[in-house]
Amino acid sequence: MTLNTSSVLKLSSYDYVIFVGTLVFSTLIGIYYGCFGTKQATIKEYLLGGKNMKILPIAVSVAVSHISGTLLIGTVADVYRYGGSVWLYVGSFVAMGVLATFVYLPVFYKLQVANMYEYLEKRFDKKIKMFALILYLLCEIFIFPILAYTPSLTFATASGFNPSLCAFFLCVVCVFYTSIGGLKTVVWTDFLQFGIIAVSLITLYIIGLNTTGGFLSVWNTAAEGQRLEIFNFQLDLTARDGFWGYIIGGAPTTTALIIIHQTGLQKFLSLSNYKDGAWSVLHTVISMSLVHTFCVFIGLVAYSKYKDCDPLTSHLISKHDQLFPLFVTEIGGHLPGIPGLFIAAICSAALSSMSSNLNALSGVMYNDVVCEFLKKKPSDKKATNILKLIVLIVGLLCSCLVFVIQGMGEVFSVSLTIWGITQGPILGAFTLGVLFPKANQQGALYGMILGCISVACIAIPAKYYQTKGLLSYPTKPLSTNGCSFFNASNFVSTNKTISQFQPSVIFKTSFYFYAVIGVTVTVIVGLVVSFFTKSGSSVHKNFLSPVIHSCLKESVENQEYADAETTLELLQKQ
Repeated sequence: MTLNTSSVLKLSSYDYVIFVGTLVFSTLIGIYYGCFGTKQATIKEYLLGGKNMKILPIAVSVAVSHISGTLLIGTVADVYRYGGSVWLYVGSFVAMGVLATFVYLPVFYKLQVANMYEYLEKRFDKKIKMFALILYLLCEIFIFPILAYTPSLTFATASGFNPSLCAFFLCVVCVFYTSIGGLKTVVWTDFLQFGIIAVSLITLYIIGLNTTGGFLSVWNTAAEGQRLEIFNFQLDLTARDGFWGYIIGGAPTTTALIIIHQTGLQKFLSLSNYKDGAWSVLHTVISMSLVHTFCVFIGLVAYSKYKDCDPLTSHLISKHDQLFPLFVTEIGGHLPGIPGLFIAAICSAALSSMSSNLNALSGVMYNDVVCEFLKKKPSDKKATNILKLIVLIVGLLCSCLVFVIQGMGEVFSVSLTIWGITQGPILGAFTLGVLFPKANQQGALYGMILGCISVACIAIPAKYYQTKGLLSYPTKPLSTNGCSFFNASNFVSTNKTISQFQPSVIFKTSFYFYAVIGVTVTVIVGLVVSFFTKSGSSVHKNFLSPVIHSCLKESVENQEYADAETTLELLQKQ
C-alpha cells in the first residue's frame, strides 16, 4: 500500500486560521515598529534596535533564528533512524557559549564595529574582508530560498498548493515586515514564533506520549530498539553519530553559524554592554538546548509508534523527511488545530531564520558595498531608506530562487555543504585574528582560500556519491513485522549495484567535521604563511581576545584605551 503524499496532512478551517494568524501577527509587528514610534528612522535604530534591547528577547531571537523548519523535521527523522545520540549536539551549544563569552564577544564589544567584516579589514586588510564577505553573501543568497522551501513543501503537501508558490508567498511576507520594521521587528516576531514552536513541540510530545503508553513505555521501547545507545567515544571521522563528531565537530559549526555570523553577532551587539551579551548567550544556549531536546524526545516517541511498521519501507511515505508530518497526522490529525499548529511552528522557524538573515545582510551590504560608492555620508533618513531598499531587492531576488530549489535534490544536504564550505574558513580567519598576534594578512588570505578548497574537495564529491548511492550510513534496526497492509515478501528492493567502485575514505568524513576541517586548514596555513611573510607591524591589544592578553609582550599589554570612543578613533586612523 502506498499513500499519496497529499494524504500525509489534511488541514481544516481551524488549521488555516492558526497558520494565517501567525503570518498576520508577524506582519502587524512589522507595521507597528515601521509606522509608529521612532519608525526605525536611524541606522542605529534599524540595525541595532537603538542598542537598548533586552537580554531575553535577544537570546530567544538568536536561538529561534537558527532553528529552521528543516532542522525540526530532520532531527525527529534522524532520531527515528539513527537513535538519540544526536542529543549530544547540546554539548556543541555549551561549547559555543563558552567560546562566545570568553574568546570572541569581548573583542567585538570592545571595538563596537558596525559589522563583523569590519573587524577583518582593521585587523588584516580589505582583501580579507571582501573574500569573507563574498563567501557570506553567496551562502545567504542560496540558503534563504532553502529555508523557505522546506516548510512550504509541508504546507503544500497538506493544502494542495504549489510548493514553490507557497515558498514565494512566505518569502514576500517575510521581506515586507523585515524591510519596514528593522531589528526590533525581527526580534519580537522571533519571540512570537519561538512561543509557537515551543507550544507546538510540547503539545505534540504530550499527545504522542498518550498514544504510545507513556514515558516509561517509550523509554523502554527506545532502549530495546538501540535508540538510546548514545555514547560512542570511538574517534572515527567517518562515524555519523559519534560523541566527538557532535562535540568537536559541532562546536565550530554552531560557533560559525551563531557567533561568527552577522545574524547572531548583530543581535548581541544591540545590547548595551558585554555583561548583558554574556547573559544573553547563556539564555541562547538554554533555549536552543530545550528545543533540541524536545525534538529528540518526539523522535523517540515516533520510533515507539512505528517500531513494528517502518513507514518508508511500507510505502506510507516516500522519504524519511515526511515522518514528522505523518506522525502529526496520525496522533493529532483528528484534533482541530493540531496540524495547523505544527505547520505554523515549521513556518515560524523558517520566518525567523529568513528575517534575521535579511536584516543582517542589509547592514553588511550597506556598510561594505553601498558606502564604497557614496561620495559623502548620507543622512539617517536616506541611509535607512537605502537599508529598506536593500532588504526588498535582495529578499525578492532570493524569493525568485525558490523556483530553482525544487530541482536541487535533498535541500538539507545541500545546505550542510554550503555551510561547511563557507563558514568554517570564515571562523578560521576570525580565530587567526583574535588568538594569534603574529598572524598577518597574507596568512589569513591564503588560509581562507585553502580552507574553502579543502572542504569543497571533500564535501562536493561526498554529496555526489551519496546521490549515486555509493555512500550511505547504516541505520538502527527497522521493522515491518507489524504492518497488516504490507507483505514484506512481496517487497522488491530498488537498490541496484551499478559498480564495484568504492569512494575513498576521505569522502566518508562525517559532515559534522566539515567546519572543523575549514577552521583547521585556515589556521594552520595562515600561521605557516604568516611565519614566512613577517610584516613587522604590531597588533593592538583591543583586536585580541582577553584569553591571550597575559601572553602578550609588556609593550603591547600596556596599550590601554579608556573607552569605546577612543577605540573607534583608533579604528578610523588605521
